Amino acid sequence: MSHQNLFSLILLFILVTRAESTVNRFRILEDESTVDVYHILEGGGEYNTFIKFLKETKVGDRINYKANSSDGVTVLAPTDNAFKNLINSISDDEHKLQQLINYHVISKFYEFDELQTVHNPVETLATGEDNEPLGLNFTGKKNQLNVSSGYVVTNVYEKAISISTDPPLAVYKLDKVLVPSEFIDPKSPSSNDAPAPAKAKNGTSDDDEITADDKPSPITAAATKPNDAKRINVGILCLISCVFLMGQLS
Repeated sequence: MSHQNLFSLILLFILVTRAESTVNRFRILEDESTVDVYHILEGGGEYNTFIKFLKETKVGDRINYKANSSDGVTVLAPTDNAFKNLINSISDDEHKLQQLINYHVISKFYEFDELQTVHNPVETLATGEDNEPLGLNFTGKKNQLNVSSGYVVTNVYEKAISISTDPPLAVYKLDKVLVPSEFIDPKSPSSNDAPAPAKAKNGTSDDDEITADDKPSPITAAATKPNDAKRINVGILCLISCVFLMGQLS
């Protein structure tokens, strides 16, 4: 083998080795930058139900994809205790459950402070019957932040999970499940459907107000009302008695 061929083989070996090393380095960096919402939630220790629903609905996979290929994602994570009060008709309905979990995901990374001044409503991954995104309303100041679905209002906690929620994925703790108002049957009885209490009149309360059935009958009223005629008769009788006594004394 000539020196030229030997040199070419050595050079080829060096180039292949360096190329392989570069590929491996990029793989390591890619693995380190990959976001896994399941792993983050598992670190919190109180999101088992939410993790279960994320897997059943495949919303968790959608979160991971968006977090690793877009402007980031914000997840509002209800605790296990929050799901205990969830209506069974929602959790048992596959479509509603899918939309419910989507309703806790925002297709953008938001810092806690940004949510306090964000323009409402903030679109989520959930959609209504018209395929329009369902939104959430955020309000707050200083270190307190609330989120409302129009049916449920709850606090949003900043430092809720032990693993850092740096970009591109933010995860905030919720004490309640955000049920969209669209999920609530308008025909079901509620405080809004209840008839308004009658207004009190003349400063009286509703309990003190007299209804038609409570009013005394004319007969009862006459019996309890002072009778001017009786007063006159009693006066005449007293006068006659005085005259009679004066006659006896004289």
